[in-house]
Amino acid sequence: MRYNVREPSDPHNDRFLLSKGHAAPLLYAAWSEAGAFPIERLFTLRRFDSDLEGHPTTRFKWVDVATGSLGQGLSVGLGIAFSGKYLDKLDYRVYVLLGDGESTEGAVWEAAALAAYYRLDNLVGIIDANALGQSQKTMYGHDIESYRRRFDAFGWHAICIDGHNVREILAAFEEAEGVKGKPVAIIAKTVKGKGVSFLEGREGWHGRPLRKGEELERALEELRKRDCGDLKSEINSPSTSPNSQPTTYKLGEEVATRQAYGAALARLGDVNPLVVCLDGDVKNSTFAETFMKAHPERYFEGFIAEQNMVGVAMGLSARGKIPFVSTFGAFLSRAYDQIRMSAISGANIKYVGSHCGVSIGEDGPSQMGLEDLAMFRAIPQSVILYPSDAVSTGRLVFKAAGHRGIAYIRTTRPKTPVIYQNDEDFRIGGCKVLRQSREDRLTVVAAGITLHEALKAYETLKGESIFIRVIDAYCVKPLDEETVMEAASKTNNILVTVEDHYYDGGLGDAVLSAVAAAGVRTHKMGIREIPRSGRPEELMNAYGISAELIVRKVKELAAHV
Repeated sequence: MRYNVREPSDPHNDRFLLSKGHAAPLLYAAWSEAGAFPIERLFTLRRFDSDLEGHPTTRFKWVDVATGSLGQGLSVGLGIAFSGKYLDKLDYRVYVLLGDGESTEGAVWEAAALAAYYRLDNLVGIIDANALGQSQKTMYGHDIESYRRRFDAFGWHAICIDGHNVREILAAFEEAEGVKGKPVAIIAKTVKGKGVSFLEGREGWHGRPLRKGEELERALEELRKRDCGDLKSEINSPSTSPNSQPTTYKLGEEVATRQAYGAALARLGDVNPLVVCLDGDVKNSTFAETFMKAHPERYFEGFIAEQNMVGVAMGLSARGKIPFVSTFGAFLSRAYDQIRMSAISGANIKYVGSHCGVSIGEDGPSQMGLEDLAMFRAIPQSVILYPSDAVSTGRLVFKAAGHRGIAYIRTTRPKTPVIYQNDEDFRIGGCKVLRQSREDRLTVVAAGITLHEALKAYETLKGESIFIRVIDAYCVKPLDEETVMEAASKTNNILVTVEDHYYDGGLGDAVLSAVAAAGVRTHKMGIREIPRSGRPEELMNAYGISAELIVRKVKELAAHV
């Protein structure tokens, strides 16, 4: 590797990812030998006050992403390699060390397929084929030829070596540098516990330290007898080659927020060259295609492989890009492990889920994102934005890009009317009180499509001289607790939440968590059962979140005020 050890953020550095994160002690020892920090610091391994954690995280500054949830490293490496070759035009190389056990994960082969498709000849994957998993032998054991055939079939240049033969190792890396138009896989046959007679190739030692005393001393004595030569070497340094406004809309204009997302993202790409877009073969539905047409060089087609797509976004984020990852909200659940690992990595990724809720209509429950708010609410320090019209969508896309960290934008399939002026400001952590009076009996809190149902309900109720306060909770997390509490205090301490999401874990629970201690009565309206296909209007009515049902609930509660 070419690496400036004192400047791990140097954009010209080659990159190394330890996908098999449980080998963290070896990683730290290697960096110490390379001069990153004094060797004595290794004795702080796994301590609360140390950044040498049990599995690597980005608290250790020579690590680009957190690893340890297996099968994700190659996807991240793909993203870093893609950024170097196609976006930054830099000649750095990316090395990913994988375990043979984790190579049964589907995400590894999603990454293998995409790396070949994009001809990433700056990417090298190394398989540590030691034939032992945590609890038993791996699927292919020491049949390294089976790994070679698989990578070869996926379009890689595959090399098999003895992983304990330094000459073969160096020759393989030299060969890899000469390969053009293909990623390289080095399959290294190794023996777990090599060099210690009572450990070599034995099961039952995964993650288990040697006991101090006779056991440890015996192992060290056997290792001292092995002539490993001088392992100290210098690492060569790398070469050093050289707020705008979203789209405007008219009040009352019917525009789907998913369409407004695409338009805003394309405009954002005009003014921010760090913005990149990834989509999983639904770009004509999420409207990510608008960005692709405007900035094809910064668009990554992930095909139908969401786990790999999120891993790629982690790699792009690690290289300073601002990735927007879009697909149906329901399909992001496939990649939830990668999403949580992106948060642990401190990644700067914006997730966008379209086709959320029963309001998508006839496509049926498998396509309806109904768990997504709960999913992202569980991610620490995440931001959740749920715009209701084209103007708020455009503004919030720009706000999300300016926010450092994980953000989720929830978009709607049906068209909804524009309700905000183009100069309306939206802040992360805010909400909008759209209807209020001194006669309000209670407050209805909604977002996205149910906000429009709440506004319809308001008009119906007003005709019967029943007044309600209506809040657009466009930022579900962090929720504007102060505004919600103030509204409740002025409306008999009664709140009604309405959301096109399953009953548990979404907007209703966010509001409930904010006001429960204050004695505010909160009535949640959400989807309580597995829905079925149908027209959007009849589904929203059947599952209790339509304007008609909001009117009924308000009358029921107002009768006791």
